[in-house]
Amino acid sequence: MTNAKDDAATDLLIREVDEDLRQENLQKLWKRYGGLLIGGAVAIVAGVAALQGWQVYQKNQAQAASQRFADAILHLDKGEKAKGLEALQSLAVDGNSGYRLLSDMKMAQLKVEDGDNAGAIGLYEKVAGDSGVDGVYRDLASLKAAYLKLSVGQVDGLEARMAPLAVESNPWRHSAREILALVALKAGDTAKAQDWLRKVADDVVAPSAIRGRAAELLAALDNGAKG
Repeated sequence: MTNAKDDAATDLLIREVDEDLRQENLQKLWKRYGGLLIGGAVAIVAGVAALQGWQVYQKNQAQAASQRFADAILHLDKGEKAKGLEALQSLAVDGNSGYRLLSDMKMAQLKVEDGDNAGAIGLYEKVAGDSGVDGVYRDLASLKAAYLKLSVGQVDGLEARMAPLAVESNPWRHSAREILALVALKAGDTAKAQDWLRKVADDVVAPSAIRGRAAELLAALDNGAKG
């Protein structure tokens, strides 16, 4: 039998051997994978640095675009229309997505003011067809183009384009329904026009101006039917 002293010495020896084995294994692992670990750490640091650099770049780009847009509007406010338009056209080409949108919409508004409906329609349809623009603004551009087309009698395709915007879930449904009513009237379908107008007039969350127009037109159509 072994005594307690021998047992203690054995335990110490076993621990020392275990420690040596662990150290040896760690050294082998380090020789085999140490380079990869260092490379991974460097990659992580580089990735974080790249992300931070990209965020700073985007912020600087956004600030620069904001200043360019403000300068364009300032030119317009001062009556320097040519300079303002030149600045907007440049921003619409190389600005970030938000300021491209703002520039196109502003230029379309200016064309409407100049009586250039065709030019305005083209810009609105450009925005409406841009997949990089949020759907809400694409729908708004479609509506503005549709109102202009109605004003010049271009109704072909408007019903198909406005129908998806007239659903309950769409925030622009009231305008889309008003357009659909006007398209129906131009087609001579008074009953369909009245149906769309009632949906607008009865919608308590519709803008008051649109509800008012719908109610007035409904009353006129009802009186016409009675007369």
